[in-house]
Amino acid sequence: MTELITQHLNEPQHEAVTAEPKHLLILAGAGSGKTRVLVHRIAYLIETGHATPYSILAVTFTNKAAKEMRDRIEALLNRPTQGMWVGTFHGLAHRLLRTHWKEAGLPEHFQIMDSDDQHRLIRRIIKTMQLDETKWPPKQAQWFINNKKDEGIRPHAMGDQDDVFNTTMLQIYETYEKTCQQSGLVDFAELLLRAYEMWQNNPELLAHYQARFNQVLVDEFQDTNGIQYAWLRLLAGDNTHFTAVGDDDQSIYGWRGAKIENIQRFTRDYPGTYTLRLEQNYRSTSTILNAANTLISHNTGRLGKELWTAGEKGDPIALYAAFNEQDEARYIVERISSWVASPDNKRSDVAILYRSNAQSRVLEEALLKAGIPYRIYGGQRFFERAEIKDALAYLRLMANRHDDAAFERAVNMPTRGIGGITLDIIRSQAREREISLWQSTENLINSEHLSSRASTAVGQFLELISTLARHCEDLALEEQIEKMLQTSGLLQHYQQQRNEKAQARVENLEELANAAAQFTPPEEDTRTTPLVAFLSHAALEAGEMQASEYDDCVQMMTLHSAKGLEFPFVFLAGMEEGLFPHQMSLQEEGRLEEERRLCYVGITRARKKIVMTHAETRRLHGREMMHAPSRFISELPNELVEHVRAKAVVSRPSADFHPRPSFKTDAATNIAVAATTIDGAPVQLGQRVKHAKFGEGVVLNCEGQGEQARLQVYFESVGSKWLVASFAKLESLS
Repeated sequence: MTELITQHLNEPQHEAVTAEPKHLLILAGAGSGKTRVLVHRIAYLIETGHATPYSILAVTFTNKAAKEMRDRIEALLNRPTQGMWVGTFHGLAHRLLRTHWKEAGLPEHFQIMDSDDQHRLIRRIIKTMQLDETKWPPKQAQWFINNKKDEGIRPHAMGDQDDVFNTTMLQIYETYEKTCQQSGLVDFAELLLRAYEMWQNNPELLAHYQARFNQVLVDEFQDTNGIQYAWLRLLAGDNTHFTAVGDDDQSIYGWRGAKIENIQRFTRDYPGTYTLRLEQNYRSTSTILNAANTLISHNTGRLGKELWTAGEKGDPIALYAAFNEQDEARYIVERISSWVASPDNKRSDVAILYRSNAQSRVLEEALLKAGIPYRIYGGQRFFERAEIKDALAYLRLMANRHDDAAFERAVNMPTRGIGGITLDIIRSQAREREISLWQSTENLINSEHLSSRASTAVGQFLELISTLARHCEDLALEEQIEKMLQTSGLLQHYQQQRNEKAQARVENLEELANAAAQFTPPEEDTRTTPLVAFLSHAALEAGEMQASEYDDCVQMMTLHSAKGLEFPFVFLAGMEEGLFPHQMSLQEEGRLEEERRLCYVGITRARKKIVMTHAETRRLHGREMMHAPSRFISELPNELVEHVRAKAVVSRPSADFHPRPSFKTDAATNIAVAATTIDGAPVQLGQRVKHAKFGEGVVLNCEGQGEQARLQVYFESVGSKWLVASFAKLESLS
C-alpha cells in the first residue's frame, strides 16, 4: 500500500513524504506540488503506523483547501479518516472552544460575530461613548482591535498610552471586550486568542492535546501571524512532530498580519529540524522560472531555493512601454484578441494581474469596447464597488434632489449622526404624501417635527448637497468630483482607517475622478450636462454584467488574489515605480521586499507566456504623472526580456513636479494612426502639437479614425485633454 502512496513522486517529494517522524520544514516552491506532498505525507504516516487519524492535526488557510485535503487523503487510503482534525485555524479553534467552553470562560451557547456584526457593535460602542464617528471611524477601531488580538495583546497588557489616538482606541477596546463577554459574543480574532489562553490557563487540558496530536502539519506556513504561531508552538509539545510546509518567497500578506519571520525562525525554535526543498516546477517554462529566480535573489534573508523545470525553454518575457494607460489597455486587448484567434486557445487561459484595484477601470473599458467577456476574480467591477456607488450617490443627488435611492445611500455615509428613527420618520411622510425623501426632509425641518439634534443633522446634509451643486456648476466634470470627494468627507473617511483595504478604496475614489477627466459625452447627448451624461455612462457600465465563473472569459485580479492560481498567458500591468512597487512600500521597512515577493508570485502564475507593461504617463491621484519603469523590470535578466517597442525617451522632472512630457521617437516608436491627420499628415503618437487655447502639447493617444477620432493630448498649461480631431484644429510642431 505504501508503494501506491509514494508512486509518481519525484525524488525530493518522495523524501519529504517518507521522512522519519521529526520536525520537518518543507520549502515548497511555486508549482512544485506542495499540497500533493502534504496529503501524501499524512497518508504515509497513517499507513506506516507512525500515526493514527486520531493523532493528526492538519491546518490550512481556507475551508475549501481543508475539504480538498481530507478528500484526497481518504482517496489515497481508500477509507474514511474519522477522528483526524483537518481545518482552518479559526475552524479548529472554534471546535476546541465548543468542546471546552467552561475552561475558556465562555457561555455554552456563545455566538460568533462575522465582520459586519463586529462593525455594528463597535459603532454602537463609539456612539455610547459619545465619540465623533468622523474622527473615530468604527472601521479604524475594528482594525485596531483585530490587529491587537492577532498579536495576542489584551487591553490590560497595553498599559498607559502616551497619545490621544492610542488612549481612545484602548478605551474602545476595553468597552468592546466587556460587552462581548457580557453578551457571549466571539469575533474571528477572538477564536484563536481565546483557545490559546484556554490552553495556557489549563495545563492539564494542554497536556491532553499535546499527547493526542503527535503529528501537527501546517500548510502555507509563511502566512501565519503572531497568535497562530504562538498557538502552534504551545500545542507542539516535547513529543509532537511538527511539519511546516511553505515558501518564504511567497509571503505577501504582511499588511494583514502575516509574519515572514515565523518560517525564517522555525529551525531555531525547533532544533534538529530537517529542511527539504521542493524546487522542480511542473507549471512554467524555464524562461519564466529563471526570471523569477533572478528577481527574488535581490531579497535578503531568504532561506534559499532555485526553481527549475525539465520542460521547454519557452518564449521570452514581452515588455511593452505604453504612452499612457489607454495605450497600455489597447495593447493588452490586442494581444488577447490575437491569442484567442487561435482555435486552440481560450479566453479563460488569460489573466490580467495588477497591483491596485483602481487599475481595473481602464482595462475593463477596453475589454468592453472590444467585446471581450471578462470576470474580476474575487472582486467587483469598478462601478459596482461600494465606495464608487457611495460617491455616485452624492453626484446623483447633486444632479437630482429627488433621487430617493441616492438619498438613502448618501445621507449617512460617512456617518453624520442621523439615526434609524429619524430616517423612518422621513420615509413615512414621503410615502404618505407621495413626495421624495428630499422634500419630506425639508417639510419635517420646516414644521419642526424632528428633534433639534435630528433636524440639525439632516439640515446640514441638505445644505451640503445644495452647496456642492451650487459651487460645482461652473467647474469641469473632474473638478466637480474632486470637490465632492473632499467636501462630503468620503475621502477622509477611508484615509483615517489606516489599512490596506481602506487605501485601495481611496485609490478607487481617485480613479473615479480620473474616469471623469477622460470622459467625453456622446455627441448626440447635447441636452444634458456633462455630470448627468457621466452618471448615465456609469450606470450603463455597471449594468454590463461581468461574465460568470463558468463562462470562457478573461480573468482579471489583483496580484494578491492571484496567489495559488495559474494561467497559460499572464499580463502584469502597471509595472512602474510608485505603482508596483507601491509607493507605500518605499516608506516602510521590509515592505519593498514583500512587493518583490508579490512580483515573484505574479511571474510564477504563468505557464507559457508573460507580458509586462508600463506606461510613460499615467493619471494617478488626479494628476498626469510620469514614473520610471519598475525596478523589478531592471532586475530581470536582459536576455530573457524582449522589448516589444523601444521605450520612448522622456525628460524626467523631479518626483513632485510634472510638466509636459518630451517624447523623442524613432522608427520603432513612431506609430501613425491611419486616416487621422494633422496639417494633412498622419497623426503620430508622441507628436508635438499646438492648440489655439491650450498651447503646446504632446499626442498621447488616439481613439477612432478620421474626423471623428478622439486625440488625447498632454498640454503644459492644463494637463491631459481629450479632443475631437476635426474640432481641435491642432497645428503640428514636429
